[in-house]
Amino acid sequence: MDAPAATPDGDVLHYDLRGLKCPLPAMKTRRRLKDLSPGALIAVTTSDPLAIIDIPHLCREDGHLLVKQDALPDTPGQHRFLIRKGG
Repeated sequence: MDAPAATPDGDVLHYDLRGLKCPLPAMKTRRRLKDLSPGALIAVTTSDPLAIIDIPHLCREDGHLLVKQDALPDTPGQHRFLIRKGG
């Protein structure tokens, strides 16, 4: 399996974790956030149904701000999380 894509788009890093199952989306998001500067924005896309529980929990636990959480309308079962890294 290829490594998940992480691509910058302006000031937002896009991290594609579709196809990964619990707990990998949360674990990989946590690892990626450690490498970012405080205040950085990351958009994480997942297809794991448990990510809607795990990603918000990770943000609360680690002190990050979950700016936005959306189900992707064109792709059922996929979600995008916009996270601002805490300081």
